[in-house]
Amino acid sequence: MASDVNDSILIKVAHSPDPDDAFMFYALAKNCLETGKYRFTHKLVDIETLNQMAHTGFYELTALSLHAYAYLNETYMLCPCGASMGDNYGPMIVAKENFTKAELRQKTIAVPGTMTTAFLAAGMFMEGPFNYVVCPFDRILDYVEAGKVLEGENEGQEIAAGLIIHEGQLTYMNQGLKLIVDTGVWWMEQTGFPLPLGANGIRRDLGPENIHEVNRLLKASIQYGLDHRKEAVEYALQFGRGLDLNLADRFIGMYVNDWTLDFGPRGRESVRLLLKRGYETGLIPKLVEPEFVE
Repeated sequence: MASDVNDSILIKVAHSPDPDDAFMFYALAKNCLETGKYRFTHKLVDIETLNQMAHTGFYELTALSLHAYAYLNETYMLCPCGASMGDNYGPMIVAKENFTKAELRQKTIAVPGTMTTAFLAAGMFMEGPFNYVVCPFDRILDYVEAGKVLEGENEGQEIAAGLIIHEGQLTYMNQGLKLIVDTGVWWMEQTGFPLPLGANGIRRDLGPENIHEVNRLLKASIQYGLDHRKEAVEYALQFGRGLDLNLADRFIGMYVNDWTLDFGPRGRESVRLLLKRGYETGLIPKLVEPEFVE
């Protein structure tokens, strides 16, 4: 809905192909909003790939794990909207057996990527480095069920547990797996705050006016989805691997809610605390003070 292509500003957007992100960007992806001089293109890839791609600064607006933001704060600011918060729930470690934390330290855990906030939260729960193998997030449940990596460069690697994100949090029990820890519950018990998982980063070099307007349009897209929930959920369902309409709606509700419209003071403090504790436990190399678009 930009005016003239020659006068427009292209905003390359990257986010994960998951129901919650798809829901957030529904209005922009389907041209439901008047965007003025801004044109948006959309690239959908898994969150760990997004984290790695963000180091190039190629995308003006990108979904980021807040763990990855600790390494990208000089390139990106955080949008106050678009948050994924685990409010007493979050990434989970699951296994076929009920391992204690001490037993888990002796095992190998399949993880969805080392820059995910899930990986950072697991490291804090484990109180330091642990044995892991990086696997595609949407294959981890199958690998844990099999007890080994089934394909790829680590094929045959034995694993005893998996760190799961996205819709796996609602479906792991269908494969006979047991919950070892919900890191969102653990974090709430430890700190009294929700676990901040993901955010949208906007490139600093866009300048104040463009940053403000792109952030405004992102918030408008989230609000549009909330106001037109049925249509937005139906659109997002195509990205819900193994989820029916009700489960997809439930999953979206977990990660697209009031926190998503604005981190708010409590959400901002939870991000500061995450980065601070990650640094204090030696899992993040420098202390980063998050900077949000005003």
